[in-house]
Amino acid sequence: MSILLLGGSPAAPSSTGRLLDHVGDKLAALGHRNTKLNVRDLPAKALLHADFADLALKRAIDAVAEADAIVIATPIYKASYTGVLKAFLDLLPQDGLKDKLVLPLATGGSQSHMLALDYALRPVLHALDARQVFTSIYATSQQLTWSDVSGLAVDTAIAWRVQAGVDALSAALNALRQQPEDVFVASAQPVRLAR
Repeated sequence: MSILLLGGSPAAPSSTGRLLDHVGDKLAALGHRNTKLNVRDLPAKALLHADFADLALKRAIDAVAEADAIVIATPIYKASYTGVLKAFLDLLPQDGLKDKLVLPLATGGSQSHMLALDYALRPVLHALDARQVFTSIYATSQQLTWSDVSGLAVDTAIAWRVQAGVDALSAALNALRQQPEDVFVASAQPVRLAR
């Protein structure tokens, strides 16, 4: 089972990227393999012009297709997720998240933007046919503090939500891992009514 950490922040470094890395580290500690893709690293011209011939863009879309789960992170600007993330999600096929587990993360300047995940991002994730979208995790910049010496410090309330999200995603991935790959389902036979 593989997890793609999908970063939608246009800035580096950022609180969003640090929170995404924090979640990735927790998943790795539970034995889950993950890779990271920052949308800002894709060629801007190819992204904005939907140049599917661009190799970097093709690899990014393939990374989404190959992942079993996606942890998607974005800062909230103007009550919505970032435009660079929107540009990338628009390039995915209509069922681009089919059978995928998705854990959404977001950061913002205040609690007033907390519902942006549920009103702006969640409908897009469902429209892309995600198997399951877990409870969103939102943190303000006051709840995430960075030190070059000790790294990311996460407020207790957010740490609890992060752990709950990581545990839920891990349990779902482990359940998928245990399912047989080829499940035979007999075709339905017509019912014959006696006369």
